[in-house]
Amino acid sequence: MAIPLVSLIRDKLAHSVVRTLQRQYLMRVWKMDIGEGAIISRSAKLDKTNPRGIHIGKYSVVAFGAAILTHDWVNDRNRDVRIGDNCFIGAHAIILPGVTIGDNCIVSAASVVARDIPAGSLVAGNPARVVESNVKTTHYGIRVRERIEPPESHYVESRNPAEPRQR
Repeated sequence: MAIPLVSLIRDKLAHSVVRTLQRQYLMRVWKMDIGEGAIISRSAKLDKTNPRGIHIGKYSVVAFGAAILTHDWVNDRNRDVRIGDNCFIGAHAIILPGVTIGDNCIVSAASVVARDIPAGSLVAGNPARVVESNVKTTHYGIRVRERIEPPESHYVESRNPAEPRQR
């Protein structure tokens, strides 16, 4: 059963409006630095103790349940957290205060990021460690895999399909 076109348009428009309003709310009320096109799940936990310390780049995604912390209550310190452009922060990941995540990075689900991450890295674990380098991503941290062409075989003979096969 096909979904009516009107319903599809309504859903896309409503989703876009909600996303825009959420971004404006975080930027204007809490004074967070959120880049154009960034998507932040409504269940993500952004630190409201030091909201001006959150900097999220363009077209990055913070998935559900992820926590971005910008204060250390025990040591009485506020530290900025910077997330680069085209990054993906996985579900239930924790970003600790003072961390800088470079552009085009992927943080796996449930990772605890305690140190800076260089651009183009895929990190995982507790504490998060670089699993892969030179990762390429597009908008929203979607990974781009380079196509690997199969090597040309020197044993393949080209023949005219009109000619009969020789046995």
